[in-house]
Amino acid sequence: MATSARTRRSLLLGSAALIAAPAWLSPAVAQKPGLRPTPRQTEGPFYPVALPADTDADLLRNGQVNYGKGQAAWIEGTVVDLDGRALQGAVVEIWQCDEAGHYHHPGDGNRADPAFQGFGRVAVDREGRYRFRTIRPVPYSGRTPHIHVKVRLDRMELLTTQLYVQGDPGNERDGLWRRLDEAGRMALTRPFAPDGDGVKATFPIVIQA
Repeated sequence: MATSARTRRSLLLGSAALIAAPAWLSPAVAQKPGLRPTPRQTEGPFYPVALPADTDADLLRNGQVNYGKGQAAWIEGTVVDLDGRALQGAVVEIWQCDEAGHYHHPGDGNRADPAFQGFGRVAVDREGRYRFRTIRPVPYSGRTPHIHVKVRLDRMELLTTQLYVQGDPGNERDGLWRRLDEAGRMALTRPFAPDGDGVKATFPIVIQA
């Protein structure tokens, strides 16, 4: 079992490191003229003040410590421009609260479980793909379940937004979610479907670069 876990982690992290240096656009992965840019949303108050020592794509393992709470989830997708071309060299970041609804942030009392990494970043591969291992997001006071997402290219911040859970009853009560138009809700609200030992959500990101 331990060998299997190490192998899975090695594959995940190996794919995350395929792009070592920034580059510009790759050949098209799919020509889809007229794609709608992924809607922007607020960064929120809990973006890390200082990045954790471990910032890889596996948020369920912080250093040498495993996080076993919550429902394990894969978050994956592609980062492309409006023509469907992979935005090679882009880096995707995610951050979220732990199963108890706490962030690694002084504004939240630094109460998050130390075993939960809480923040991860990964460079997209040549086809614009990214993948994270984390937990299905949970609600906390005033907010529906969500994962914060940021896309960077070199020193540029291209997009900050939030990913929501399709069908969650808290969405209709969430102020940020309600402000989205129908197309925006469809773009940011994704199904978390059963997959292996947890769930998986596919979140395609379109950048107006």
